[in-house]
Amino acid sequence: MELIDEITVAALELARAGRGETALRLLDASGPDDPRIALTAAEVAVEHDMRTGSREAPARVAAAEKICGRTWDVEFAALRLDYFDQVFSRSTSGDDLRPWASRLIGSAPDPVRAGWAHMWLGLILDNLAGDRPAAPAHYRVALSAGDDLLTWEALRHLGDHDRDDGDLDRARERWERAAALGAATGRVGGTLAQQMLLAVLHRDTGDEAGAVALAREISRWAHAIGAVRQHRQAEAFLAGERIA
Repeated sequence: MELIDEITVAALELARAGRGETALRLLDASGPDDPRIALTAAEVAVEHDMRTGSREAPARVAAAEKICGRTWDVEFAALRLDYFDQVFSRSTSGDDLRPWASRLIGSAPDPVRAGWAHMWLGLILDNLAGDRPAAPAHYRVALSAGDDLLTWEALRHLGDHDRDDGDLDRARERWERAAALGAATGRVGGTLAQQMLLAVLHRDTGDEAGAVALAREISRWAHAIGAVRQHRQAEAFLAGERIA
């Protein structure tokens, strides 16, 4: 593996461990004009902004497009950026994102990237378009792609639908597997997000003491790694708010 490729892998692992700023500094010190570096910086920044509420990603995605062109990977990073903007603003329906995600499915260069595009189309249907019944089919396609990170993401959201359908045992099975995959792939923030869903299940099943104990640990961990939004979510849960 070339040095640049080693650097991009290391940066992604740092970002998954909640060290997005360190990952971006590593990438900036390694030749930001290299297309692989620019694309990885965009991916890292999108994830970092989502966890912390910072606004690093728009400039990083624009830089990646300038250096790489409008490639599939750049478009996918831009789609994720717009998705998170719309989710957190809660002011749009995702109508502009649905055809965009569909185009990415059709133009994906391999099954894993097609699976990621299906995953995001499912999220758009679930969280922006108000078409929840249509989302699980896309998550199941993502689940079949054979990628651990994608499997983790798909299990999280399929479990959410299991819970809505009243199948708490199936939701727990999926979410416990997702938590293990999150840990195995080094996703500290992702594992905390998954543990938050398990805390929700504790509350659903009447185990309030278990729910509170788990949420307190999530709150502490999220605060320690600077995951501002996850920390707020855990604190809201502890205050009795419904979060899922």
